[in-house]
Amino acid sequence: MHILMIAPEQVPIPGSGSVEICMLAIAKELVKQHKVTIISRQYKGCKNIVSLDNLTIIRVPAISSNKYITAVLHYIKGKHYDFIQVDNRPIYMAKVKKAKPKTPVALFLHSMTFVPRTLEIASCLHKADLIIANSSSLKNNLARIFPNQNHKIHIVHLGVDVSRFKPLTNTQKNAYRSKQQLGSSFLLLFSGRVVPRKGVAELIEATRLVRTQIPDTKLIIVGAGNTTYIRKLNSIAKKRNIPVYFTGLVSHKSIHNIYRLVDCFICPSQKHEAFGLVNIEAMASGIPVVASDIGGIKEIIKHGQNGYLVKDYKNPQSFAHYIIKIGQNKLLADNMAQQGRLMAVNQFSWSHTAARLMAIYKKSSRE
Repeated sequence: MHILMIAPEQVPIPGSGSVEICMLAIAKELVKQHKVTIISRQYKGCKNIVSLDNLTIIRVPAISSNKYITAVLHYIKGKHYDFIQVDNRPIYMAKVKKAKPKTPVALFLHSMTFVPRTLEIASCLHKADLIIANSSSLKNNLARIFPNQNHKIHIVHLGVDVSRFKPLTNTQKNAYRSKQQLGSSFLLLFSGRVVPRKGVAELIEATRLVRTQIPDTKLIIVGAGNTTYIRKLNSIAKKRNIPVYFTGLVSHKSIHNIYRLVDCFICPSQKHEAFGLVNIEAMASGIPVVASDIGGIKEIIKHGQNGYLVKDYKNPQSFAHYIIKIGQNKLLADNMAQQGRLMAVNQFSWSHTAARLMAIYKKSSRE
């Protein structure tokens, strides 16, 4: 099959946006058996057309969303594809379907952000041949808001590169930490957007509570955010004498090196998460996870097996309770790490994601 994948206009491919990371990873699996073309935004220093074996990346102008979709439609005019996938943009998908009425078109949704309850979005979803949701939680939310579309919604969990995100031996880890001058501290990690809904403030307070039982605890925060907000968080941490390291944005192609450093990954989201890619990256890296019991996260984290789910996730004490359990029991932490790694390899590799997606697309094409 020749599959066309159309990316959102905001972040280029390759890039560090979660949607774009997922699209490229899936495409790299699909090209083992199929031909794939990805359309993404132009950006400085990169060629507008890049081809490697069965994968072609086309970059078009994205001065505005309207100009971007116009450029996409211009490029695909007169070209044939067996299947078209549009990620996270229902309005784009509807325009693409109108331009290619005889080609199956799927909308791959990564969150609820771009599907508000409006007549326009309902009309767009009606035009999709398929809707892919990255979790049961996302599917349920979509079906609740747009019940007429429930029959066309399919679940495809996202994945992780299990060859890049993988555990180090204790000897390797100790040597790596020594090189980074981190010694034997109990290291906690957050990775994501540094915004209030991600729960970073709650995590900083939880770290303070953990340090009452495990004094040599440090927190690493990876991700970008509003400068004023980050300055405020940093000020709070310093006033309470909590060692917090803000790294800023780290390229996804090197972020696996940070996972290898730490002892526990924390995902303290305060609002719905459709999936939570960072959690399976931690699992694949052999790191126990403590995460909010919210949205699709519970489809990844199994309480007491590969980590802990925090029901009272607005309360820092609840996070501290589980973090301390992991920090004070190495056997427990090691068992959780092994379970997480095993689950990532067996259920959440990108090859599993791509195989599930293609099974749905092939079945749809035959119908």
